[in-house]
Amino acid sequence: MEDYILRATAANGSIRAFAAISSNTVEKARQIHNTSPVASAALGRMLTAAAIMGIMLKSEKDRLTLQITGDGPLKGILVTSDRFANVKGYAVNPYTELPLRPDGKLDVGGAVGNGSLRVIKDIGLKEPYSGSIELISGEIADDITYYYAASEQIPSSVGLGVLVDTDLSIKHAGGFIIQLMPGADDELVEKLEKKLLTIPYAGFRLQRGKNPSGHTWRYGT
Repeated sequence: MEDYILRATAANGSIRAFAAISSNTVEKARQIHNTSPVASAALGRMLTAAAIMGIMLKSEKDRLTLQITGDGPLKGILVTSDRFANVKGYAVNPYTELPLRPDGKLDVGGAVGNGSLRVIKDIGLKEPYSGSIELISGEIADDITYYYAASEQIPSSVGLGVLVDTDLSIKHAGGFIIQLMPGADDELVEKLEKKLLTIPYAGFRLQRGKNPSGHTWRYGT
Protein backbone atom coordinates (compact mmCIF):
# COMPACT_ATOMS: atom_id res chain seq x y z
CA MET A 1 0.00 0.00 0.00
CA GLU A 2 1.24 3.49 -0.86
CA ASP A 3 2.00 6.03 1.80
CA TYR A 4 -0.63 8.71 2.21
CA ILE A 5 -1.87 11.55 4.37
CA LEU A 6 -5.50 12.22 5.19
CA ARG A 7 -6.75 15.67 6.16
CA ALA A 8 -10.07 16.42 7.88
CA THR A 9 -11.88 19.25 9.65
CA ALA A 10 -14.63 19.17 12.25
CA ALA A 11 -16.77 21.46 14.41
CA ASN A 12 -17.21 24.05 11.66
CA GLY A 13 -13.47 24.30 11.13
CA SER A 14 -12.58 24.60 14.81
CA ILE A 15 -10.67 21.30 14.66
CA ARG A 16 -8.31 20.11 11.97
CA ALA A 17 -6.73 16.70 11.85
CA PHE A 18 -4.06 14.99 9.77
CA ALA A 19 -3.30 11.27 9.73
CA ALA A 20 -0.49 9.55 7.85
CA ILE A 21 0.69 6.12 6.82
CA SER A 22 4.42 6.37 6.15
CA SER A 23 5.68 2.77 6.21
CA ASN A 24 7.28 2.83 2.75
CA THR A 25 9.00 6.16 3.35
CA VAL A 26 10.46 5.04 6.66
CA GLU A 27 11.56 1.69 5.22
CA LYS A 28 13.32 3.46 2.35
CA ALA A 29 15.14 5.69 4.85
CA ARG A 30 16.11 2.61 6.87
CA GLN A 31 17.60 0.99 3.79
CA ILE A 32 19.50 4.10 2.73
CA HIS A 33 21.00 4.78 6.17
CA ASN A 34 21.16 1.18 7.48
CA THR A 35 19.62 2.33 10.75
CA SER A 36 19.42 0.26 13.91
CA PRO A 37 15.89 -0.47 15.24
CA VAL A 38 15.87 2.42 17.72
CA ALA A 39 17.34 4.80 15.15
CA SER A 40 14.73 3.62 12.61
CA ALA A 41 11.98 4.41 15.12
CA ALA A 42 13.35 7.86 15.94
CA LEU A 43 14.06 8.87 12.35
CA GLY A 44 10.74 7.38 11.21
CA ARG A 45 8.78 9.43 13.73
CA MET A 46 10.56 12.60 12.61
CA LEU A 47 9.98 11.86 8.91
CA THR A 48 6.29 11.20 9.57
CA ALA A 49 5.91 14.42 11.56
CA ALA A 50 7.71 16.42 8.89
CA ALA A 51 5.47 15.00 6.16
CA ILE A 52 2.31 15.99 8.04
CA MET A 53 3.66 19.41 8.99
CA GLY A 54 4.85 19.91 5.42
CA ILE A 55 1.38 19.72 3.91
CA MET A 56 0.30 22.47 6.30
CA LEU A 57 2.58 24.85 4.36
CA LYS A 58 0.76 27.14 1.94
CA SER A 59 3.11 27.80 -0.98
CA GLU A 60 4.70 25.30 -3.35
CA LYS A 61 8.07 26.88 -2.60
CA ASP A 62 7.76 26.68 1.20
CA ARG A 63 10.11 24.37 3.09
CA LEU A 64 10.12 22.93 6.60
CA THR A 65 13.07 21.67 8.64
CA LEU A 66 12.88 19.76 11.94
CA GLN A 67 16.09 19.37 13.92
CA ILE A 68 16.61 17.55 17.18
CA THR A 69 19.90 17.90 19.00
CA GLY A 70 20.36 15.66 22.03
CA ASP A 71 22.97 14.33 24.40
CA GLY A 72 21.89 10.70 23.90
CA PRO A 73 23.82 8.23 21.74
CA LEU A 74 21.72 9.09 18.67
CA LYS A 75 23.21 12.63 18.92
CA GLY A 76 20.57 14.23 16.70
CA ILE A 77 18.14 14.00 13.80
CA LEU A 78 17.57 16.36 10.87
CA VAL A 79 14.62 16.08 8.45
CA THR A 80 13.12 18.34 5.79
CA SER A 81 9.81 18.47 3.94
CA ASP A 82 8.13 20.51 1.23
CA ARG A 83 4.49 21.42 0.63
CA PHE A 84 3.90 18.02 -1.00
CA ALA A 85 5.32 16.03 1.93
CA ASN A 86 8.44 15.00 0.05
CA VAL A 87 10.72 14.25 2.97
CA LYS A 88 14.34 13.36 3.58
CA GLY A 89 16.54 13.20 6.63
CA TYR A 90 19.10 11.37 8.69
CA ALA A 91 20.11 10.42 12.20
CA VAL A 92 23.59 11.55 13.24
CA ASN A 93 24.43 8.11 14.67
CA PRO A 94 22.23 5.65 12.74
CA TYR A 95 23.86 2.64 14.40
CA THR A 96 22.71 3.46 17.94
CA GLU A 97 21.89 0.38 20.01
CA LEU A 98 20.07 0.47 23.34
CA PRO A 99 18.28 -2.16 25.47
CA LEU A 100 14.50 -2.19 25.22
CA ARG A 101 12.55 -0.27 27.83
CA PRO A 102 11.01 -2.27 30.71
CA ASP A 103 7.70 -2.29 28.78
CA GLY A 104 9.41 -3.95 25.80
CA LYS A 105 9.38 -0.91 23.53
CA LEU A 106 12.27 0.74 21.72
CA ASP A 107 13.88 3.41 23.90
CA VAL A 108 13.65 6.40 21.57
CA GLY A 109 13.72 8.86 24.47
CA GLY A 110 16.90 7.28 25.80
CA ALA A 111 18.51 7.36 22.36
CA VAL A 112 17.68 11.06 21.91
CA GLY A 113 18.44 12.16 25.48
CA ASN A 114 18.13 15.73 26.70
CA GLY A 115 18.32 18.52 24.18
CA SER A 116 16.22 20.72 21.94
CA LEU A 117 13.82 20.65 19.01
CA ARG A 118 14.10 23.38 16.40
CA VAL A 119 11.48 24.02 13.70
CA ILE A 120 12.48 26.18 10.73
CA LYS A 121 9.93 27.32 8.14
CA ASP A 122 11.17 28.97 4.95
CA ILE A 123 7.96 30.61 3.70
CA GLY A 124 9.34 33.26 1.40
CA LEU A 125 10.00 35.95 3.99
CA LYS A 126 13.29 37.83 4.27
CA GLU A 127 14.38 35.44 7.02
CA PRO A 128 13.04 31.94 7.72
CA TYR A 129 10.78 31.57 10.76
CA SER A 130 12.51 29.60 13.52
CA GLY A 131 11.16 28.32 16.82
CA SER A 132 12.76 26.02 19.37
CA ILE A 133 11.95 24.29 22.64
CA GLU A 134 13.77 22.16 25.15
CA LEU A 135 12.84 18.49 24.75
CA ILE A 136 10.38 17.26 27.35
CA SER A 137 10.73 13.51 26.70
CA GLY A 138 12.79 12.83 23.59
CA GLU A 139 9.96 10.60 22.36
CA ILE A 140 9.33 13.19 19.60
CA ALA A 141 5.50 13.21 19.55
CA ASP A 142 5.38 14.75 23.03
CA ASP A 143 8.02 17.26 22.04
CA ILE A 144 6.21 18.37 18.88
CA THR A 145 2.98 18.70 20.90
CA TYR A 146 4.81 20.97 23.32
CA TYR A 147 6.41 22.92 20.45
CA TYR A 148 3.01 23.79 19.01
CA ALA A 149 1.73 24.95 22.40
CA ALA A 150 4.82 26.93 23.38
CA SER A 151 5.99 28.41 20.07
CA GLU A 152 2.87 28.66 17.92
CA GLN A 153 0.15 28.76 20.61
CA ILE A 154 -1.82 26.02 18.84
CA PRO A 155 -3.25 23.37 21.19
CA SER A 156 -2.37 20.06 19.53
CA SER A 157 -2.22 16.34 20.05
CA VAL A 158 0.50 14.43 18.21
CA GLY A 159 0.88 10.67 17.90
CA LEU A 160 3.73 8.97 16.02
CA GLY A 161 4.50 5.27 15.73
CA VAL A 162 7.06 3.04 14.01
CA LEU A 163 6.94 -0.76 14.31
CA VAL A 164 10.17 -2.57 13.45
CA ASP A 165 9.82 -6.18 12.28
CA THR A 166 11.99 -9.10 13.40
CA ASP A 167 14.13 -8.77 10.23
CA LEU A 168 14.73 -5.09 11.15
CA SER A 169 12.54 -3.82 8.28
CA ILE A 170 9.71 -1.39 8.94
CA LYS A 171 6.46 -3.24 9.46
CA HIS A 172 4.26 -0.17 9.95
CA ALA A 173 4.78 3.56 10.41
CA GLY A 174 2.39 6.46 10.72
CA GLY A 175 0.98 9.16 12.93
CA PHE A 176 -1.48 11.96 13.43
CA ILE A 177 -1.70 15.62 14.40
CA ILE A 178 -4.98 17.05 15.74
CA GLN A 179 -5.23 20.78 16.36
CA LEU A 180 -7.70 23.26 17.82
CA MET A 181 -7.98 26.38 15.72
CA PRO A 182 -8.45 29.93 17.06
CA GLY A 183 -11.94 30.56 18.35
CA ALA A 184 -12.64 27.03 19.61
CA ASP A 185 -14.84 27.29 22.69
CA ASP A 186 -14.12 25.71 26.07
CA GLU A 187 -16.82 23.07 25.69
CA LEU A 188 -15.26 21.86 22.44
CA VAL A 189 -11.82 21.77 24.06
CA GLU A 190 -13.16 19.63 26.90
CA LYS A 191 -14.92 17.21 24.54
CA LEU A 192 -11.79 16.79 22.41
CA GLU A 193 -9.57 16.21 25.44
CA LYS A 194 -11.90 13.46 26.69
CA LYS A 195 -11.98 11.86 23.24
CA LEU A 196 -8.21 11.88 22.92
CA LEU A 197 -7.91 9.97 26.19
CA THR A 198 -9.78 7.05 24.56
CA ILE A 199 -7.53 6.87 21.47
CA PRO A 200 -4.80 4.19 21.69
CA TYR A 201 -1.30 5.40 20.91
CA ALA A 202 -0.32 5.41 17.24
CA GLY A 203 1.95 2.35 17.35
CA PHE A 204 -0.76 0.20 18.96
CA ARG A 205 -3.28 1.18 16.28
CA LEU A 206 -0.77 0.40 13.52
CA GLN A 207 -0.03 -2.98 15.07
CA ARG A 208 -3.72 -3.79 14.94
CA GLY A 209 -3.88 -2.82 11.29
CA LYS A 210 -5.86 0.38 11.85
CA ASN A 211 -5.34 2.79 8.95
CA PRO A 212 -6.75 6.24 8.17
CA SER A 213 -9.30 6.29 5.37
CA GLY A 214 -10.86 8.91 3.14
CA HIS A 215 -9.33 11.58 0.89
CA THR A 216 -5.56 11.09 0.66
CA TRP A 217 -2.37 12.91 -0.31
CA ARG A 218 0.19 10.45 -1.65
CA TYR A 219 3.86 11.16 -1.04
CA GLY A 220 7.27 9.58 -0.80
CA THR A 221 10.91 10.24 0.06
